[in-house]
Amino acid sequence: MPVLTIVSASLPLLAQEQRAGFHDTTDWDLRPSFLFDTLCALNFLSGDKYYLQYYQNDYDRLSPQLRPEELAAFVNLKRRIKDEKGGIISAQLALYFSATDAESLDDMIRVVKDSSVMQRNLKTTSYYSEDGWKLYEESRGDLVVAFNALKRIHFDADWEKQIKPQVEKSRAAIAQDLPRYNVVPRVEAVLGSPRPTNKITVYLLYYSQPHGIKITGTRFLTHYSYPFRIVLRNAIHEMMHPPYDLAHDAALRASLQSLRSDAFLMNKVEHHNPSFGYNSLEGLEEEDCVQALEQILSEPLGMGGDPQRYWKMQDDGIHVLAVALYSR
Repeated sequence: MPVLTIVSASLPLLAQEQRAGFHDTTDWDLRPSFLFDTLCALNFLSGDKYYLQYYQNDYDRLSPQLRPEELAAFVNLKRRIKDEKGGIISAQLALYFSATDAESLDDMIRVVKDSSVMQRNLKTTSYYSEDGWKLYEESRGDLVVAFNALKRIHFDADWEKQIKPQVEKSRAAIAQDLPRYNVVPRVEAVLGSPRPTNKITVYLLYYSQPHGIKITGTRFLTHYSYPFRIVLRNAIHEMMHPPYDLAHDAALRASLQSLRSDAFLMNKVEHHNPSFGYNSLEGLEEEDCVQALEQILSEPLGMGGDPQRYWKMQDDGIHVLAVALYSR
């Protein structure tokens, strides 16, 4: 069976009947987060030029306060997570720390020194892997140095004074409109399974550009400056990761693997800016299934925009599978 048929067949229609455990309302929770803003700041504090286009002024303000051995720890995180493994520092670490109760820099240092609870909690989710955990373990030494450096330069006080007021102003504006949008039932309908809760927690951050990041539970990270339409679409999008259960669907698993023979798609996987992420076929497949569903669910809410222009510009046009799925 062609892959597009299998993928489409695995995504039930919006009209399916509600079953036990499904929700009929959406409970929105918007808040800033020092924890996740700190983890996102690791991207630009490494000196990565991709993030300096957004945070050059912040880098120029903060980095002169760091000692050479401290700066080296930030650079090591980039080399290990991004350069060698094709990952995104903020995405991996935000996901992992979302499985903890850490809030402050002291909490973060404590967690890195003893990560047993983090590991145990991650193992109860679909996001744990031995390779991912090994990469985290290899990064723990540099994380201790980095977090201690941020504590020494009073990064937390800087965030409270310089950053949090901007985020709070945006939060108040967005919070007025979000309750009008009941998205959880729509997401559950297309996925064919209920979310663990009808509560969507949106962490509005300053240092997260240009990413939207899914973490454990029905929570995600987005940038405080994004227009309302983007925040709403981010919520729809992130609630659908992962959109399928490959562990229990051998036919879908085989069909997705068959895309390795598609030269056009593999060219997109192998020749794009790795800073965007999606550096494996499996990662791009999951993302594009979700992007196609995001577009379909956004249109009835008046948030569809111009999909042709969006996918032409989004991540330099890598999401060709999303276009194919949407166009079926």
